[in-house]
Amino acid sequence: MPAPNAPVAVPGKPAVGFTHLQDADLQVDALYLGGTNGNTGDDPIAKLLRGVGNQGGFRYVGSPLRGDVRLVVLYTTGDQPDWPDALDPQTGAFTYYGDNRTPGHELHGTSRKGNLLLRDIFAASHETPEQRRRIPPFLLFEKAAAKGRDVRFRGLLAPGGPALTSDDELAAVWRTTAGRRFQNYRARFTVLNQAVVSRGWIDHLRSGGDPLSGGCPSAWRTWVHTRSYSPLTAPVTTLIRSQADQLPADREGQAVLEAIREHFRGREHDFEACAVALWRLLAPATGQVDITRRSRDGGRDAIGKYHLGPPADRIAIDFALEAKLYKPSNSVGIREGSRLISRLRHRNFGVLVTTSHFNGQFQEEVRNDGHPIILVCGRDIVELLRQHGYTTSDAVLSWLIHQFPSPTQE
Repeated sequence: MPAPNAPVAVPGKPAVGFTHLQDADLQVDALYLGGTNGNTGDDPIAKLLRGVGNQGGFRYVGSPLRGDVRLVVLYTTGDQPDWPDALDPQTGAFTYYGDNRTPGHELHGTSRKGNLLLRDIFAASHETPEQRRRIPPFLLFEKAAAKGRDVRFRGLLAPGGPALTSDDELAAVWRTTAGRRFQNYRARFTVLNQAVVSRGWIDHLRSGGDPLSGGCPSAWRTWVHTRSYSPLTAPVTTLIRSQADQLPADREGQAVLEAIREHFRGREHDFEACAVALWRLLAPATGQVDITRRSRDGGRDAIGKYHLGPPADRIAIDFALEAKLYKPSNSVGIREGSRLISRLRHRNFGVLVTTSHFNGQFQEEVRNDGHPIILVCGRDIVELLRQHGYTTSDAVLSWLIHQFPSPTQE
């Protein structure tokens, strides 16, 4: 039998035991096991990266006030719907919310100075290579399970992204809690194409060594010298999502979808305009959209244009959109989707939006036959609304009442 806390081999999920952390390299998506004493000393990040502390989303070696931070850990639990940190493995894009998460503080006045660190680092990222050289590498970890302190390493981060403007990279967003308004940062990073961050470089950084030596990854060195990104992209190998993958697992997310269904109860066809608004949140380059009259089968469609190219010389691609206001127990299948598929002879792509989920047979037909249809399910809707600040069912209901009032609310 292996010794207690020895590296654990889990099929597809490499793991390192608690007593081996201080010597371990950081491997993308590897599991790092926490202790079992039931206290903060079980935190694995503090053992992996001595000096960063054992609590909080921002952890670092050095001081943001002195400007000498040498290494930063971003830790996300993924369970705070008001602050939906999100990693897109297909593009390497990561969105992280700062540490001013409750009212009562100025944007940069948090105890850990995480937002101050974000402000200074993103500003320096647009300066000269010499100034970028002073930017500390960011290491992303996420909570690995509902219980315990195990964490998973998700990658080496660089501030910004290859397709982002400076305004998109770091933005101060407003939130309201108990009637009190406050600001927090939404920061966007890129996971660099670096499978392993060596223990040698980590210790070199901690001791204050030149960040571009001591085993510095080539992807980080290139970013410092040129501010060009080499994202770690991982296209999805299976495109068929289960019912559980398409519906929110948390109660608040389920309440958001119920609020939408209840708002349009008895006037389900009016959900079409809401589906168009949701699509605009997902695809801001959407142009004019016309909602067509009700068809014989009781459905309503929208046809619109999606714009590509520079503002002075754009082209427009036609699309057709259909919406299904369904309960979680009702899936969208081949029968419901065939009408949209047939219309794509006249439109370049299709969008199908539902408050429920798509069954596996329909997903397989769409993907295997190469139909250019975008499937937006219930979980997608919840995550999209959260990303735009509508994080509770009450906030979503307020948005619905103002944007899509019923005849009695007008």
